Amino acid sequence: MKTNNLGYPRIGSNRELKKANELYWAGKITAEELLATGSAIRTQNWKLQAENGIDLIPSNDFSLYDQVLDLTLTLGAIPERYYEFSRTNNSLDLYFAMARGAQKNGQDVVAMEMTKWFDTNYHYIVPEFTKNQKFELFSTKVIAEFIEAKNLGIITKPVLIGPVSYLLLGKEKEEGFNRIDLIHNLLPVYFEILKKLEEEGATYIQLDEPFLALNLTNKEREAITYVYNEINANFPNLKVVLANYFDCFGENIETALALPVDTLHLDLVRCPLQLDDILDSEKLAGNVNLSLGVVDGRNIWKNDFKKSLALIEKAVTALGENRILVAPSCSLIHSPCDLDLETNDQTLTPEIKQWLAFAKQKIQEIALLKSFATNEQQAETSLRFIENTVANENRKTSKLIHNEGVKNRVASITAGDDQRQNAFAIRRKSQTEVLKLPLFPTTTIGSFPQTAEVRSWRAKFKSGQLTQQQYDDLLQKETEETIRFQEESGIDVLVHGEFERNDMVEYFGEQLDGFTFTKNGWVQSYGSRCVKPPVIYGDVSRPTPMTVKWAEFAQSLTPKWVKGMLTGPVTILQWSFVRNDQPRSETCTQIALAIRDEVVDLEKAGIKIIQIDEPAIREGLPLRKEEWANYLDWAIKAFRISASGVADDTQIHTHMCYSEFNDIIQNIADMDADVITIECSRSQMELLDAFADFKYPNEIGPGVYDIHSPRVPSNEEMVHLLKKASSVIPADQLWVNPDCGLKTRHWDETKKALIEMVNAAKKMRVAVEDIAIV
Repeated sequence: MKTNNLGYPRIGSNRELKKANELYWAGKITAEELLATGSAIRTQNWKLQAENGIDLIPSNDFSLYDQVLDLTLTLGAIPERYYEFSRTNNSLDLYFAMARGAQKNGQDVVAMEMTKWFDTNYHYIVPEFTKNQKFELFSTKVIAEFIEAKNLGIITKPVLIGPVSYLLLGKEKEEGFNRIDLIHNLLPVYFEILKKLEEEGATYIQLDEPFLALNLTNKEREAITYVYNEINANFPNLKVVLANYFDCFGENIETALALPVDTLHLDLVRCPLQLDDILDSEKLAGNVNLSLGVVDGRNIWKNDFKKSLALIEKAVTALGENRILVAPSCSLIHSPCDLDLETNDQTLTPEIKQWLAFAKQKIQEIALLKSFATNEQQAETSLRFIENTVANENRKTSKLIHNEGVKNRVASITAGDDQRQNAFAIRRKSQTEVLKLPLFPTTTIGSFPQTAEVRSWRAKFKSGQLTQQQYDDLLQKETEETIRFQEESGIDVLVHGEFERNDMVEYFGEQLDGFTFTKNGWVQSYGSRCVKPPVIYGDVSRPTPMTVKWAEFAQSLTPKWVKGMLTGPVTILQWSFVRNDQPRSETCTQIALAIRDEVVDLEKAGIKIIQIDEPAIREGLPLRKEEWANYLDWAIKAFRISASGVADDTQIHTHMCYSEFNDIIQNIADMDADVITIECSRSQMELLDAFADFKYPNEIGPGVYDIHSPRVPSNEEMVHLLKKASSVIPADQLWVNPDCGLKTRHWDETKKALIEMVNAAKKMRVAVEDIAIV
C-alpha cells in the first residue's frame, strides 16, 4: 500500500508567495528574488511530505499564479495579442501579462479571461484556442521542478492537467471548429514532456482529468480513450495516475475503467458509493491500482478514521494491499496550510480546534490511515486513533452546534417568504419614481481600495493600539473622502467603500452566531489573492445589525443614493468551510434568514438600494447536470428569502462574476433581483449574449473594465463595450459599472478608471438622445 498526494498549497504557510508576487509587480524585488521565494516554498513542501510518509509526492503543483496558465505557457498556446509584448519582455513578465494584463513601455495588452475552477472558489486563466492552433514546448517548468526535487533526493510524481481536460477548460476564439479536435496537435507536446521526464528518472506521472466527473459527449469520451491508449503505447514503462475529483465518474465510468493506466484516483469524499460500483465491476483491469481519496481535500474537518478505514478495508479485501493507494480527495490547494499555526485560543477555541485538520494534518492523516490499514499500528490501541474517535464523537454531541430557535424558524418558512410584494414591472415603476436615476446610471460594485494604511488601522484596533472611537473616526474620515470623490466624479449611486471590512464573507461571519475563524487559515482564490474562509460549525443566526451603522453614516453625507452592501447566503456558504453534519441547503437557509433581517433593517434606516452579492451562485452548481435542479431550487430560494422582506420601491441589486451563465439564465431570472451586475470586460461582453438571447427582463450592469488588471482602460474602450452591450440589451435596462469590487486596486488607477467610466456613460446618454431626436 502506498500514500499518494495530489497537490499541496503553494502560497506558503505565511503567504510568502503572495507577498513576493506583489513586491515583484511593484518593482521592489527582482525576478530572481521572486523565483527564490517559489523555490523555498517548494523545498519546504516536498520535505514536509517526505518526512510525513508520503510515497507519491507531487511536483509541478506549485504555481506563481495559476496551474492552467502554467500549462498554457508550457504548451506555447500564447494568444497572438501578446506576440509583440513577448519580443520586448522576459517570459516571467509575459506570464503575468497574460494573467493580469499590462501597460508597459508604451504597450497595452489585456488579460486573458478568468473563471472558476469547477465548483470551487479558485479562479483559473482560460486558455484561448484558434482553428489552426499550434502547440510547442515553450516552457520547461514541469521538468525543471522535477529536477529541482531530485537534487534534494526526492523523486516526485510530476502533475499535469490531462490533455482533454486542458482543451475543455479553454474557449474557441473563432468559429468553425471544436477545441477537442485540437487533440492531435496537442498530444505531441505532451509526449515531448513525458519523454524528458522519463529521461530524468520519473516513474510516476499524474494526469488530472477532472472533466471525467462531468457529462461528457461521446466525442469527448473517445478523445480520452485515444489519448491514454497513445500515451500507453508510447510510454509503456511510465506509471500514469489518472486523477478525477469533485464527483463521481457517472456514465464515464466504463471509459475510465477501460483506460490502460497504472492507477485510477477516486474522490470518495464527494462520491463514496462509486467504490462499490468499481469493485463490483468486471471491467476493472486486473492490474489497475486504485487511489482512494478518503481525506477531504476541500474542507477542514478532521477525518473520521473509522469511516475511512472501512472504505480502505473494503478495497483491500477485493484487490489486495498492493493495489491500493491512500490519498486526499483532491489537491490540498483548497485547504489552509497548517493548523499548528493556530495558537490563539480566542480566535479558535480548543474545542472547535480539535475537530479540524489543515493540509499538513491531512498529510499526517493519510500516512496514519495507511499505517492502520496495513497493521503497522494497531488502530484501537493507538493514541492518535483514540484522539480521532473522541474528537469526532465530541463534535456530534457538542452544545455549541445546535440552536432550536434557528431550526424552528427554518421549519416555519412559508411560501410567501421568498416572494416580493409585486412583479418587477410594477416595482420598476415605483423605483423609477423614487430614485430618479439617469439613463445608463453609474455605480461601483461596493468596495474601494484598502490601502496599507487602512489595513494597519484594523491591525492596530485588533491589537488594542486603537480604541473603538479612534478606529471609527479614521474609518469615517476615509468613508467621507470616498463619498466626496464619487460625488465629484459624477457617479450616480454611491457606496461607502467598505473600509471596515476585512473580507466580504469573513466580515459577516464575524457577526453571525455559528461561525468561527482562523488566524492563518489562508487559501488561494486567484493569483496573489488569498482568502481566509470562516468556519461554519453550528446553527447560524444574526444577533444584531451588521452593516446599518456604516450605511446610515454614508447616506448622511450625501443627497445621492448610497447602496447598502451585503453578501448573499449562497456566497457566504460557498466561501466558508461548511459544517458537514447537515445538508448544505439547511445551512444556506439559516444564513438567508439572517441576511433577510439585515435587509429589512437597512430599509428601515432609509437605504433604498441594497446590493446582495451572489458571485458564487454559478460556482456552487453541481458538476453533474442531473443534480442541478435540486441545488438551484434551494439556492435561488435562499436568495429570494434574503431579498423579499422589503417594499416595491426598495431596489435590490445582486452581483455575479467570473462564471458562465448560459446554462442557468432562467434561474438567474428567477432570483428576481431588480438589477444584476456581472463581469463582462475580459470576455468583451461575450457573457452578455446569454442575457440578450433570453431577453432578460430586469436591469443589468455589464462590467466595463477589468478590476483584476492594473491597467487603466481608455474612455473609448469603455464606450466600445457599452455600445456592444446596448446593441443586445435595451439602453433603459443598462447600468454602467466596473466588473467587480475595487478593494485590491490602488487609488490612482481607480480614480482615473472611474472618471473615464462616468464619461463613457455620459457619451452613451448623448448618443441615445441623438438617436431619439432623429
